[in-house]
Amino acid sequence: MVMNQTDVPTFPKINAIVRANGTAEVVVAGNSRNVRAAESLQQLRDNALSLVVREAKTLNRPVRVQVDDPDGQGELIVNPDGTKESVNYVAKAPRRRMAEAPTPTAAQPAPAAAETIPAPIKDEPITDVPGTVPSATGTSMTLTPATTSTPAPEAQEAPTRRSLKETSFLVSAPVLEPATQGWRGALTRLGFRMDPSAEELSEREDIRTVSQHWPGPRTIAVVNRKGGANKTPTVVMLSAILARYSGAATVAWDNNESQGTLGWRTEKGAHDRSVLDLIDSSTELLSPSTNAAEIAKFVHHQTADKFDVLRSDENEEGDHEVTAEEVDIAHQVLTRYYRLVVMDSGNTARAANWRRMIHHTNQLVVPVTAIEDRAEAARLTLQTLESRGGHDAELARNAVVIVSESTDAKRAMSGDALKRAKDEAQRIADGFEPFVRAVVRIPYDPALVNGPIRYEALQPATQRAWLAAAAAVAKGF
Repeated sequence: MVMNQTDVPTFPKINAIVRANGTAEVVVAGNSRNVRAAESLQQLRDNALSLVVREAKTLNRPVRVQVDDPDGQGELIVNPDGTKESVNYVAKAPRRRMAEAPTPTAAQPAPAAAETIPAPIKDEPITDVPGTVPSATGTSMTLTPATTSTPAPEAQEAPTRRSLKETSFLVSAPVLEPATQGWRGALTRLGFRMDPSAEELSEREDIRTVSQHWPGPRTIAVVNRKGGANKTPTVVMLSAILARYSGAATVAWDNNESQGTLGWRTEKGAHDRSVLDLIDSSTELLSPSTNAAEIAKFVHHQTADKFDVLRSDENEEGDHEVTAEEVDIAHQVLTRYYRLVVMDSGNTARAANWRRMIHHTNQLVVPVTAIEDRAEAARLTLQTLESRGGHDAELARNAVVIVSESTDAKRAMSGDALKRAKDEAQRIADGFEPFVRAVVRIPYDPALVNGPIRYEALQPATQRAWLAAAAAVAKGF
C-alpha cells in the first residue's frame, strides 16, 4: 500500500529504542517488546526494525516509528514490504574518540581493543532481517551521523548486566484476526483461515479510532448557517456511533436559540423536561452529594443507540432564547455527567448561545447536503469563524465537513438523478477539501429523511460511511 507521508496515521504510536549497552526494545501503543540480543549495534538495529515491519504487515499499511539509538533520533515510515523512508533525523553529538584521549601512563594502562563502529547502513528493502534505521541524507536514508570522514574507533565499553526491569516474557505483538466479511469471511468460517481484505482492515482501523478513550470531556459542535443542511441527522449519527463503540457516556444537546428539531428525530422519555429545566436545577445537579443517576430526570435515553438527548425548550409560545450564561451553566452540568457532548445548533452565527457554544467546542463538524446554497452557507460559516481568529479560526481549519447526497426520495428513485446527486456531492467535497482537516461523503439513505433516526435502520453502506465520519471526528480529540 503506497501512501504519502502526510497520509500515514500516527496510530499506533511506535518507538524503537536501541541502547549502547546492547539492549533494545520496540514499544507499540504502550506495549513494550524486548529485541533479541545481537553481536553488533548494526544487528540490534536490524532486529528492532524487524518488529516494526511485522506491525506494518499486521496492519497492511505503512506505520510511523520514532527511532532513538546511540547515533541519533528521527522518525521513519516503514512499509509492509520492508521499504522505508525518513521523515526527519537529528544526529547526536559524537562521543570522544580514541585520538582525543590522553596518552596512557604507567598508572593508566592502554585501553583494550576498540569496537569498530558499524559501517553506514545502505537504504534497501527490509526482508526477513530488515535493513537498519534510516535518516535523511540527500536521497539516501541511513541513521548514521552525517560526516565525510571515516570516524576513529571508539573505546570498547565494559559489558553491562541487563536489569530484570528491561525484560518481559509477555508477547505484545498484535495478532491479525482472520477475515469476517465477504468471501474471505465465508472461507474462514468453513475452516480456511483468510486474511482480511483492505476494506475490512480499514473498517477495523475506524472502529479502533472511535473506540478510544481520551482524558477529560470533549465537546463537538455541528454547525451550518442554513436550515436543511443535515445538522440534526449528523448529531444523531455521530452520537450513536461514538456511544456504541467507545462506551463513553454521550449526550446530544439541542442548542437552538428557541425550539429545535432534535427531539422530533429521537426517542422521547417518560417526561417533558428540556434544557431550561436542567438549567433551573443546575445548583442541585452540581452539588457533590447529588447521585449521578439524577441526570436521567432531564435527558431522554435512546435505548438502541445508547446515548441521551437534552431537548431544547418546546414552549409553544417560543418566548425564551437561550443566553450565553445559560450555555455555560448547561455545559458545566453536562460535562460533569458525560464524557462526550454533541451539540446541535441553530442557524444564526451571531446569536449569543451559538457563539458561546463555539467557545466550549473541541471539534467542529460542518454538515452539508449536495445542494449549492447549503454548501455556500457552510463555506460562509467556516469563513466567519476563520475571520474571528484564535480558537474560532483553529476550529475552522481543523473542521470535518460531512457531505450528504440528496435526501429527496423521489429524485433518488431515478438512476440519472441519483448519479447527478453523487456527482454534485463529489464536486462539493472536492471544493472543501483544501480548507479543512477532513471531508467525508455520505450516500443517500431513506432512513435519514423522516421520523426517528436509528443506526440499525440504515443501509450497510450508509453505516460504513458514518463510521468513517465518526472516525474522522474522533481523530480531532
